[in-house]
Amino acid sequence: MTGPDRLARALGWFSVGLGLAELAAPGRLARALGLDDKEGLIRAYGARELASAVPTLSIDKPIGLAARIGGDALDLATLAPALHRDNPKRHNAAIAAALVAGITLLDIAAFKGVKAAHRRDGGAARDYSDRSGLPRGAAASRGLARKDFDIPPDYRAEGTVADAIPALPS
Repeated sequence: MTGPDRLARALGWFSVGLGLAELAAPGRLARALGLDDKEGLIRAYGARELASAVPTLSIDKPIGLAARIGGDALDLATLAPALHRDNPKRHNAAIAAALVAGITLLDIAAFKGVKAAHRRDGGAARDYSDRSGLPRGAAASRGLARKDFDIPPDYRAEGTVADAIPALPS
């Protein structure tokens, strides 16, 4: 497993934990950040975190990481109103925004790293010239199955395929 894969896995498990916290205690989080009346939104964000965790922890890491990056943008947009001077919890909201910004940078780094490590597009052409499915060549391999096994008579082909096709009238 590459470094970006390990980072993606850690971020996936972070999404699971954060998603569960947002689902279990949305009111407490809303009050701590000064986002009163946003419990439903925080609960929805918890479901979003869990949904992005699944592909992030699977083989589809880029999809999950892209979803996490989009979710981070939503989180920052949601936290922005809580940073106003009239919010008595703006210090907590500022800490949360800084943490989300830091996690966003990790998400972007993991996304780029996973995409580069598992690139399937036209990167460097793969060289298979040193490989052969027929180590002794095609000619030497023809008929090996017939020689090595006792084929029942009713399985044996007689003639060629061309002999079995009826001729078309002229």
